[in-house]
Amino acid sequence: MNEHRWTLLALTCVGAFMSPLDASIVAVALPKMGPALKLSFGASMWVQASYLLTMAVLLIPLGRLADQRGRMRFYLAGIVVFSVGSLAAALSLNGASLILSRILQGFGGALLSATSAAIVTAVFPPSERGRALGLNVMAVYAGLSVGPPLGGFLVDNFGWPWIFLVNLPIGVLVFAWGCWLLPPREARSPSVQGDPQGTLLLGTFLICLLVPLTFGSQWGWWALRTWLLLALAVMLAGAFLFTEARVKAPLLDLALLRRNRLFAMANLAALLNYMALYGIAILTAVHLQLVQGRSAKTAGWIMLCQPLMQSSLSPLAGRLSDWMGSRVLATSGMLITALGMGLLAVMGRQVGIVHVMIALAIAGIGMAAFSAPNTSAIMGSVDRTQLSMASAFLGTMRVVGQALSVAILGGIASGRLGVGGWQQLLQPGGSSSAANAFVWGYRAAMLTGALLAVLGAWASLTRGVQGDGCLVGKGE
Repeated sequence: MNEHRWTLLALTCVGAFMSPLDASIVAVALPKMGPALKLSFGASMWVQASYLLTMAVLLIPLGRLADQRGRMRFYLAGIVVFSVGSLAAALSLNGASLILSRILQGFGGALLSATSAAIVTAVFPPSERGRALGLNVMAVYAGLSVGPPLGGFLVDNFGWPWIFLVNLPIGVLVFAWGCWLLPPREARSPSVQGDPQGTLLLGTFLICLLVPLTFGSQWGWWALRTWLLLALAVMLAGAFLFTEARVKAPLLDLALLRRNRLFAMANLAALLNYMALYGIAILTAVHLQLVQGRSAKTAGWIMLCQPLMQSSLSPLAGRLSDWMGSRVLATSGMLITALGMGLLAVMGRQVGIVHVMIALAIAGIGMAAFSAPNTSAIMGSVDRTQLSMASAFLGTMRVVGQALSVAILGGIASGRLGVGGWQQLLQPGGSSSAANAFVWGYRAAMLTGALLAVLGAWASLTRGVQGDGCLVGKGE
C-alpha cells in the first residue's frame, strides 16, 4: 500500500478535517438552532457535549478493534456513520433527535480520529513520518479555523440544517475514493479476547469525569451532583487500572504507560497542552466582545490568528521533526505557547487589536511547533500493531484536556463575577464592575494556562528520545 501513501494521506486528511469542523461549526449555528428546535440552555449544551463525550468514550475501544480488524475499513465505516449522523441532524425536529444525531456523529468521529494518524504512520517510512503527520495535523486545525466562518455563511444564507448537509457530498466522495484504494485483503493483527469489563469501566469513568467538568458552571462547582460524579470518576479510574493489570487481554496495555516513558510523557504533554490552550478561544472571545465591546464579526476575524498560524506552520514543524527529532521542537513549542498566554495575561480592558493578534499568533506558532512533532513521537514509540490504539489514546487526551481547560480556566476567569455577574456582563452596555472582575479573572486564567504550558514543556523535555526517528516493530 506504500505506493499510494500520498493518496492515502490526502484521504485521511479529509476525515481529520471533518471531525473538528463539526465540533466548531455548531457553536455558530446554536443561536438559530435554539429557537427553531425550542432548545433549552441545558439542551444547547448537550448538543455540543454529546458529540465530544461519545468520541471520548469510544476512541480507545475502537482504536483497539481497528488495530485488529483493519484500519482502512474502520476509517471508511467512520465516514459512513458520520455522514448518516449528519443527515439525521439536518432532519431533526426537536432537541432530543438532534442530540441523538450528534451522538451518532460522535461515533463516526471516533472511528475517524482513532484511525487517521494510524493509517498515515503505517504507510510512511520514519524519514517522512513527521512531514506526513504535519499535513494531517494541518487538516485538523483547518477544520477548526474554517468552522466558524463557514457556519456563519451557511446559516445566514441557507439555514442551520446546511451545516450538517454540507458533510454529505464530502462523505460520499471520500467513501468511494477509499473503496477504490482499499486492498482486497487488508493486513490485520491477530485477534485477541475482548475486555468488556475494562471497556465499561473506562467509558463510565470518562462520562463521570467529563459531564461535571462540562456542566459544572451551570450546576455550580460546589453542587452535590458535581462532587458525587467527580468522586465516582476517581473510584472508577482506580477500578479500571486494577482490572487492566489483571486481565489476559486488557483494553489498554498499561505497559505503554509504565515502561514506555516516551509514550507516557508525550501524552502527558499533550494533555497539558490542551488544558492550557483550549480555553483561550472561549475566554478571549468573551473579553473582546463583552469587555471591549467589539462585534462578533470583528472578534471572529481576530480569533483566526491562532488557528491560521497552527494550520499553516504544522507541516513545516512536522518536516523539521524528521530532520532534527521531535523533543526540541515540542518543548520549544510549549514554551512559545506560554509566552503567548503571558502576553494575553497583560491585556487590559481597552488593549489594542494588534496586541491581541500578536499574542494569539504566538500561541498558534507554539501549538504548531508542538503538535505534529509530539504526535510523530507518540506514533513512533509503539509497535505497528498498536498504532490505532496510540492514536485513540492521544485523541482521548485531547478531549479530556479540552474539558479540563474549560472547567479550570473558565472557573478562574469567572471567579470574581459572583452571583449574577455573567448576567450583568451580558446586559447591553455591560457593567463596569463585572467587566473589571472578568479582566482580573481572565489574567489569572491566562497565567494559569502559561504555567500549564511550562509544565508541558517539562514533560516533553524529560520524555527521552526513543521513537523520534524510527518505528518500533515490523510493517503490516
